[in-house]
Amino acid sequence: MMMASSYILIGIVTGICSGFLGLGGGFILIPAMVYFYGMTQLQAQGTSLAVMIPPITFLAALRYYHNGNVKVGMAAFIACGFVIGCLIGAHYVHSIPDAVLKKIFGAVLLATSLKMILF
Repeated sequence: MMMASSYILIGIVTGICSGFLGLGGGFILIPAMVYFYGMTQLQAQGTSLAVMIPPITFLAALRYYHNGNVKVGMAAFIACGFVIGCLIGAHYVHSIPDAVLKKIFGAVLLATSLKMILF
């Protein structure tokens, strides 16, 4: 029961960050699953993707849409590319050692953070 409660809590925190900042899976959920729950980077990424199956993301996007903050045409084309890109990425990621994947993931987060803060 304690683990289920902690899973729900991390889900709430991730959901708040996702709805508020448009991020959550990569910034909150994946590091939490790796460091708090002892998952491998691959397990955390796969689980994070499963969490964001359309019904969950759809509700937040619907809220943004109702407030005039979704460019539907643009989102549709990006979604098409996203599906293809996800399949390619999911295919090749399994050949990368977990330690290397963690470093790549951290470097991407760091580079993005620095860009957002400094520029």
